[in-house]
Amino acid sequence: MPRKVSSVIRQKEGDSNSLPHWDMTVVFPSLDSPEFAQGFQRAIEKVDQLEALFDSHAIGNPQADPQSTEKIVEVFEAVLEQINNTMDVVHELASYVSSFLSTNSRNDQAQAAWSRIQLQSVRLSKLGTRLTAWLGQLPVDELVQQSALAAEHAYALEKARIQSQHLLARETEDLAADLSPTGGDGWAKLYSNYTSQLLVPIRFKGKPTELPMSSVRNLAYHETRSVRRLAYEAELKVWKDSAVPLAAALNSIKGEVNTLVRHRRWDSALQTTLVQNNMDHESLDAMLSAARDAFPDFRRYFRAKAGLVNGDTQLAWYDLFAPIGNSPQKWPYAQATEFITQQFATFSPKMRDLAVRSFRENWIDAEPRPGKRDGAFCMRLRKDESRILMNYKESFNSVSTLAHELGHAYHNLNLAGRTTTQRVTPMTLAETASIFCETVVTQAALAEVGPAEQFVILEASLQSTGQVVVDIASRFLFENALFASRQERELSIDELCALMTDAQQQTYGDALQPDLMHPFMWAAKSHYYNGSRSFYNYPYMFGQLFALGLFARYQADPDGFRTAYDDLLSSTGMANAADLAARFGIDIRTPAFWQGSLNVIRADIDRFEQLAQDQSSG
Repeated sequence: MPRKVSSVIRQKEGDSNSLPHWDMTVVFPSLDSPEFAQGFQRAIEKVDQLEALFDSHAIGNPQADPQSTEKIVEVFEAVLEQINNTMDVVHELASYVSSFLSTNSRNDQAQAAWSRIQLQSVRLSKLGTRLTAWLGQLPVDELVQQSALAAEHAYALEKARIQSQHLLARETEDLAADLSPTGGDGWAKLYSNYTSQLLVPIRFKGKPTELPMSSVRNLAYHETRSVRRLAYEAELKVWKDSAVPLAAALNSIKGEVNTLVRHRRWDSALQTTLVQNNMDHESLDAMLSAARDAFPDFRRYFRAKAGLVNGDTQLAWYDLFAPIGNSPQKWPYAQATEFITQQFATFSPKMRDLAVRSFRENWIDAEPRPGKRDGAFCMRLRKDESRILMNYKESFNSVSTLAHELGHAYHNLNLAGRTTTQRVTPMTLAETASIFCETVVTQAALAEVGPAEQFVILEASLQSTGQVVVDIASRFLFENALFASRQERELSIDELCALMTDAQQQTYGDALQPDLMHPFMWAAKSHYYNGSRSFYNYPYMFGQLFALGLFARYQADPDGFRTAYDDLLSSTGMANAADLAARFGIDIRTPAFWQGSLNVIRADIDRFEQLAQDQSSG
């Protein structure tokens, strides 16, 4: 499927095979530039000013004198305006420094700058706690009636009211914030730095060598089974050899969360994330119930793939991502950018222009290299600008990943007109645009290519949904069990591995070879060590299935869908998930909607099984 690459989106003139690095010079020339020093000082001054404003109005002081409604409105509007302004400045600075760390964790200058930023983050965390306590004491209904600005932030005020009921005394909350950089955040930093610098001894291309862990994990997609197995074995050995500090980090992070949850009088760590994700138990249970019902269908897919990969009825873990099919199709980066741009254009000029701009302005860092973080993510930089990190490989998997992350950038574009407070989007809804864009590109590819490549792309799509439904469910089960066990004591390395394999057995079932699972997935997945440190898993399933449901609505009424969709994306921080879903006639608190989304995947599995049979007989 050769395509002419537009000069607008070519990464480098005369070098269509190059993989781009993102451009951060639009913010500051460099970390050692006078402009960066001035920007850092400006951020500190903004935090100083915000703190002074809080002090002058006794924000968060329960002993403060009562104020009239008029005065409350005046103070609230001044405080909110200053918060939004301060957070914009600090966010841009933090994103800039983070861009250096995520692409090279050995950058000592960036590490030092990040440590300084953490000090400001602690100050902001304390102010956030004071703000929540203050808002929880305000007559919210009256405030919303008296202030247009408050009305525009009504949902944030309601969340603050709920969270204020779980705050500790101010001095204790301040202590927790002060300890975080040397506690949970410190352990998370250790994990990120340590794992990004891991080198894996491996015999590759006939020679003994050392490869970054991210490169070795990418070999899971290698076409040669012996290479995949070799990479799997080498990866597990390094995780085992590195397990002592990683187990210490995981135990400490989850132990800290449990301690704070208990003292703040939440029912569980899970409950805190449901509030953060604008979701309720009823919706989560409905989704997980529908997912469990679909596990047997996913196992049909895994067994069909096993028959093609190894002639067996069970997959080894290292065959989960094995490429299948006889298509010689490669997807060079330049071709991927052209294809994505064309497919985004079928949705709207706005989505197309976002893609063109991201490629033209070098928002994307796609080259794998030592010290660079594994995986992929999109971060908002400022206003309507984003930056995307990925480790590109010439496969459709990478094409869909790029489309996925550009979906996040499109979401950020639609949020650009909102205030910082309104832009706070929960993970459940943060995946809506990314999965939707990924689906647009995948469906377009399936419609355009021949049967052989169609088989490959369909398999890549099922590979992805299998991860988001089945593997995400295993990660949820693991983390739920980990939090429960961690309430009593620390867990050993062997116990962590046992919890992980048990969760994999519950979800993958007999579709995986029991002696060839991945007991160290708790070490391999950075999400367990993320800053939020709790249940960075089920929101992905929500995003996948919710976006599939929205895509079905789009196919039924494209013109009516587009405007409502962009409005939905711009409102993801301003209402709970159930209310936003109701705009499209969706009830997420019953399994029926989730079953409908899973039926789309079941149809793909049926199609895959038939193509697999044709492949075998051919």
